[in-house]
Amino acid sequence: MTIQIDRKITGYSVVRPQDPARPDDQAAAFPEREKAKVIQMHEKLERPETLRGTTYKIKTPLTEHALYLTINDIVLNAGTEHEHYRPFEIFINSKSMEHFQWIVALTRIVSAVFRKGGDITFLVEELKAVFDPRGGYFKKGGRYMPSLVAEIGDAIEQHLRTIGMLPDSELDARQLKLIEEKRSEYETRTGQANSKTETDATYPDGAQLCYKCSTKAMIMMDGCLTCLSCGESKCG
Repeated sequence: MTIQIDRKITGYSVVRPQDPARPDDQAAAFPEREKAKVIQMHEKLERPETLRGTTYKIKTPLTEHALYLTINDIVLNAGTEHEHYRPFEIFINSKSMEHFQWIVALTRIVSAVFRKGGDITFLVEELKAVFDPRGGYFKKGGRYMPSLVAEIGDAIEQHLRTIGMLPDSELDARQLKLIEEKRSEYETRTGQANSKTETDATYPDGAQLCYKCSTKAMIMMDGCLTCLSCGESKCG
């Protein structure tokens, strides 16, 4: 096998057939070889016979039937310290045929991007930025979705967080405690503790839409707008 020497030779020794192999020396001299053993996602990677799949149910007021979004993951470097999951393909099934054409097109394009490898997290922001000209809708809990495509992007984001491609955005215990205190104080002041609707399942009536997390959970507290979902506040 031919080896290209791209560094200055500072010494040499003759290796005889009877000498024991010294893999540590070769690894030190050619660290790129060790790095090359770590398999990364790329488009020429063959699909295994079996993949692990996760299915997400998407039910919106825009469609009569629910959509079922399935993402299949491939395991790279199984059994090593470099083992990790990467999405390989995506499927969306539904009894409703209204959106069949563009859903098939979307799943093929997204699957192709998955198999391309590299940083695929940009897909989430691109999909979540799609707005329906007829208007969006609120999910249970008060979270606003600008379109069905945006909710598909939200499901993909949830999956990428699950497999570790995106950092977990959950609030810490201190933030959760502060938000709960703000909510209790607001409900006590306004007497809305027992007046929640299904749309505003966990947030007070009259709450505004948060520009950061798109949840109808922004209330006026102490002269400052504060979100009871993500903790965003105009006052910092």
